[in-house]
Amino acid sequence: MTSFKLERFPFEVDGVRAWGSVDPRHRNWPVVYVMNNEDEVYVGESLNVEGRMRQHLESDSKQNLKSVRVVLDDTFNKSACLDLESFLIRMFHGDASRQVLNLNAGITDADYYDRDNYNKTFHQIFEELRTKEELFQRTIPQIINSDLFKLSPFKALNHDQAVAVDDILEGFFDDLDRGVDNTVVVEGNPGTGKTVVAIYLLKLLEDIRSHNPEEPLDIDSIFSEYFTPEHAELLKTLKFAIVVPQQSLRDSIAKVFKLTPGLHKDMVLTPFQVGQSSEPFDLLVVDEAHRLNQRANQAAGPLNRKFIEINEKLFGWDDPQKTQLDWIRQQSRHSILMLDVGQTVRPADLPTAKTMELSAQAYAAGRLYPLRTQMRITADKDYVGYLRRVLSDNPPEEREDFGEYDLRLFTDLGEMRRELRKREEEYGLSRLVAGYAWPWKTKKDKGAFDIELDDQQMRWNSTTTDWINSPKSVDEVGSIHTVQGYDLNYAGVIIGNDLRYDPVAGKLFFDRSNYHDKKGRENNPKLGIKYTDEDLLEYVKNIYSVLLTRGIRGTYLYVCDTALRDRLQELF
Repeated sequence: MTSFKLERFPFEVDGVRAWGSVDPRHRNWPVVYVMNNEDEVYVGESLNVEGRMRQHLESDSKQNLKSVRVVLDDTFNKSACLDLESFLIRMFHGDASRQVLNLNAGITDADYYDRDNYNKTFHQIFEELRTKEELFQRTIPQIINSDLFKLSPFKALNHDQAVAVDDILEGFFDDLDRGVDNTVVVEGNPGTGKTVVAIYLLKLLEDIRSHNPEEPLDIDSIFSEYFTPEHAELLKTLKFAIVVPQQSLRDSIAKVFKLTPGLHKDMVLTPFQVGQSSEPFDLLVVDEAHRLNQRANQAAGPLNRKFIEINEKLFGWDDPQKTQLDWIRQQSRHSILMLDVGQTVRPADLPTAKTMELSAQAYAAGRLYPLRTQMRITADKDYVGYLRRVLSDNPPEEREDFGEYDLRLFTDLGEMRRELRKREEEYGLSRLVAGYAWPWKTKKDKGAFDIELDDQQMRWNSTTTDWINSPKSVDEVGSIHTVQGYDLNYAGVIIGNDLRYDPVAGKLFFDRSNYHDKKGRENNPKLGIKYTDEDLLEYVKNIYSVLLTRGIRGTYLYVCDTALRDRLQELF
């Protein structure tokens, strides 16, 4: 039995007045409301919803809204209403059937009494809004598996993220006020929400800039202090953008920006677009900044020419020591770099020494913001740290128990694939991924199989853009370049013979003959660098570290090298 009821009335003066006179709770009770037309939606919460409706009637941005639905529940309190408001905003944005008009003033992911039971009620409210009111096109599981939901600027931030955003805003406005340029580093392991913070910041800045001071803000919004005419004036003429080195993630973020008021897909750039821009930027937020390139042979021939041209344009000559990070600094007064040293996966990426130097400089300047709370992996202990120790020369001495997290090592690849298929049917977003330990035959022969292993025949990903959501992905194997920066519910990881174990030395080693990423092992004659097997071992370990930290609910593992499998069976 439900404890709530939905009340509906037209969004116009007489409708609000008539509804407000029926029940004392319409003027004095915590509620959540949804206002919409065919194309737009706004979600709010209030203790005096009739008074709030009168304010909305005077708002220019809400003049075209037609209907109001108020969620009334005798058990509601302020905390529950803030949580439901945040939940519905995220669901509407992830559903993508209407543009969400809410500003991004911020709600933290705060716990409160009996939250689990309230969450059950929230799901019932969603279903009524979906089935009876037809406000949603997709179900909750469909929405939460979508990139629009995972990369939404309307996330409820955890404490780490909220502190980082608050400190970055305070420093940014102080720098603008004093005319000082600066570089900020946000550092965190996989799953700590670096991409979410990047998108959130840009939406928040756009909302502060465009906010009408006559429109009331929710006083409980954690960043409401920044919504002032003074701050809006500081931002008035500034040019913002987000830089994303990887194509697949860049395309996914562009879709989010296209559907978010205040943001647009033209704000999502490649490093080359930044370098080629004729106008400088005031702020560049760089996601996955460790994937920015140094001067090296690029993935496509024309990009080598562009690298030279950009260096000459920005610095007067083609200095081979200049990197895409130098382009970012040259082309913007302020930069915010989302960084994880352990996710550098190719020799062309920024050198580890450079990224560590960046972090040290930011720390010395008081502009390093760590994200420590794991938001992706539903393990009750530090799975990411454990995984990285497993792939190091100082592995854990005993196996760790990760509670409900479904972590399994398989000796039968067919069985692992069957189990992964079951998880796909149950939860969706369950994908098979692997290190680049097999040639990519299907690039030339579509009828061939790339990976033939343990009586299984498989093909690499047939697309590099949004592979995870492509129709064929459940039957294919994704490479590192399709999944870095993304979440899966379950990841099935094949560790190929590019990573092996020497039981005598007690160490991992790199097998060059089984590594088929040409760009991943290529020397750098431009910088006079030859990469040793020890150098490449670090990149390959990073690749597997990334692959093994994609799964929200679980990770399944199959290991090709017998000695390594025997070693890992002690730890998984």
